[in-house]
Parts: sequence; C-alpha cells; structure tokens
Amino acid sequence: MGEISLRRRYDREVQSEVYEVKLGEEFLMSSLFPVAEIELARLGLARTPGTGLDVIVGGLGLGYTAQAALEDRRVETLTVVEYSDAVIEWHRKDLIPDTAGLAADPRVQLAQTDFFAAGMSEAGFHPDEPGRRYDAILLDIDHTPRHVLHEPHTAFYTVDGLRALSAHLKPGGCFAMWSDDPAEDEFMNALGEVFTDVENEEIWFDNPYTGGESSNSVYLATKA
Repeated sequence: MGEISLRRRYDREVQSEVYEVKLGEEFLMSSLFPVAEIELARLGLARTPGTGLDVIVGGLGLGYTAQAALEDRRVETLTVVEYSDAVIEWHRKDLIPDTAGLAADPRVQLAQTDFFAAGMSEAGFHPDEPGRRYDAILLDIDHTPRHVLHEPHTAFYTVDGLRALSAHLKPGGCFAMWSDDPAEDEFMNALGEVFTDVENEEIWFDNPYTGGESSNSVYLATKA
C-alpha cells in the first residue's frame, strides 16, 4: 500500500506538537482531530449489551479508538488488528503521548494481520479459536466505503463481505465503523441487508485551520 510514517511537528496555529500518520503523501489521521475516532468506540460500545466484553478494533493508528474502548470497564479483552508491524512498534515504544501505555495494558492484544482478510474468512481474527465470537467490532481503516486505501478492501463493503464479518459477532453484537464522509446510501442499504438497527451519526468537531467545524461520521449496526 506504500510507506507508512509517523510525523511529529510543532503547529504554530494551535501552538502545540501534533502527531500525524501518513501513507505515502496521503494523510490518514492527526492528533488534532481524534473526536470521531473516540466516538467510534463510545457509540459502538454504548449499544453493546453485557459485561466481560470481547472486542475487536480494526486499525490501530494513533490508538484513540482502542484507548477509548478500554475506558469502558466492561471490556475484558481487546484485540487490535493492525496490518503494519511499524504501527504496532510505535505503540510498543510509546511514541504517541496521548495513548502511551496502550500496548502494555493486560487486556490488549496487538495482532499484526489483515483485518479484511481475517474478517471475511471462516477462521476469523483468532485462527486458533475458529468459533470465537465478539461482542463488538469497531473499524477505522479506510477513508470511506468508496475511498479505500487498498483496492482489495472494496469486497468487504458489499453484502457478502459484511455477512462474512457478521458471522464473527455474537447475537446482539455491534459493528461500528468510522468514515471521513456522511452516510452513503449504497453502504447503508448493504448494512441493512445484514444487520438491524442501522444508523449513521455525524460527528462534529472544531477545526482550527478553518475557524469553524468539520465532521466525520460513524456507522452503527447490530447483529440480530
């Protein structure tokens, strides 16, 4: 997919250090704008019933979604599925101050694998436990269902791909996904064919560069 890098710079606009992840010359995420990544975990777990939760986070990045998930005391195990071993190493070395200590949390397993390949396979995210089902799956990898980082990911955003993923959720479990854009009708319809109680929440946050607000969104769906 290209060279992934972690950049630290001093931003005079906000007068603080900023941490950014880039794939080649494409910006993936910034410590300036973690609101929707945090809301992904909060909203997804808010509709997840039960205790002793077993949760998957797809995409590690700067770690905001995983860290927010751990703030829910019901989370017992959290598997973070990350394609890049370099990203995992950033966290093992605590290079990102906001999420330092994440990799050392005893509830966390950092799994270096392809989320999409695992999610659409029968073996799932823990091949040594092929029958394992999860209470929630929280995904933040591609920009949107249409704007993907890698062409093979597109198969996931179809009815067949989502149905394969749903097999790894417990009944009543939640699938939640971050997107850079508002709801896309085609993807909402695909979710509706596989899940129940499908919705999309737009998340607004202050943007110091525009002097106004910007938004991302979170898709939410429940397995019947």
